[in-house]
Amino acid sequence: MAFLKRSPWILHYDASSCNGCDIEVLACLTPLYDVERFGIINTGNPKHADILLITGGVNEQNRQVVKNLYEQMPEPKVVVAVGICAASGGIFRECYNIVGGVDRVIPVDVYVPGCAARPEQIIDGVVRALSILEEKRAKMKETAQHSEEAGETA
Repeated sequence: MAFLKRSPWILHYDASSCNGCDIEVLACLTPLYDVERFGIINTGNPKHADILLITGGVNEQNRQVVKNLYEQMPEPKVVVAVGICAASGGIFRECYNIVGGVDRVIPVDVYVPGCAARPEQIIDGVVRALSILEEKRAKMKETAQHSEEAGETA
């Protein structure tokens, strides 16, 4: 089943960005860039999402929110960190309340560089995330088959 590759659902979360990357993420949804041509749907529910698209550095107030969103997403899941702030904390990394990049709290699969990241780069990152999502799905399926076979022989 390659259904995930054809219709992934994305959960977009703004950790604490300046809104530059958020505006570019929204630009991906406009007819000019039309990310929906890949079958991508933006959802507000982590329980329906395959990809967590996160912008901004993680701060002390939203650290647990980011963890909760990630934990509520079903397996397999992929995290895309958009912009330099999501990657490392960016220009805000020396602020007293900034923990750092998203990878300080949850595992990140794809980094999209830039300040602000361009819509073309964001779309490229999501397309890379789709292939990672399919790899994770195949690995889960393989693991499930091996455990079924081990259960039959025992």
